Amino acid sequence: MNKLFFSLLLFTVFSAQVSGQEQFISRQGQISFFSYTSVENIEAKNNQVLSILDLEKGELAVSMLMRAFTFKKDLMYEHFNESYIESDIYPKASFEGKLIDFDTSSVSPQTKIIRGTITIHGISKEVDIKTTIKKIDKGYVIDGDFNLVVDDFNIKIPPILSKNIANVVSLKIKFQYSPYVQSND
Repeated sequence: MNKLFFSLLLFTVFSAQVSGQEQFISRQGQISFFSYTSVENIEAKNNQVLSILDLEKGELAVSMLMRAFTFKKDLMYEHFNESYIESDIYPKASFEGKLIDFDTSSVSPQTKIIRGTITIHGISKEVDIKTTIKKIDKGYVIDGDFNLVVDDFNIKIPPILSKNIANVVSLKIKFQYSPYVQSND
């Protein structure tokens, strides 16, 4: 009888901790971008994006290494990192934002705006990201898309190539969050 009671008590405590979880992490989030050009479309994907979701504060933070983007062609990767993004000088991009009107009690997918500041190439800009937020078994999935203007981030495109590179880049994000457990190390 005592074993049954003890097991039931542990289950209740564990369930309360899981349901009260307020911080989530995505260690392999995805960000991709697409740029239409008359010569050749430019696409890249980064599957090594770190993100923290804090539901208590309604905040989301993202950090990624620019060199982790993969391209179909090595030359695109080289130009992106050396000529445009200057990854040796600006190795990371980041985002810090707030979830607008997100209802943590809802189990239905919600279309919401995440408003915040994105920093790329050393320049910070305010952006709104339209997202779909879905509650899953032990966490959340956030999908979204938005556009960025290359000129806003002081990314220089040589005049000879300006016709070959779009000034607006479409970005897509996808993060699958699981409960964040802080280690005691």
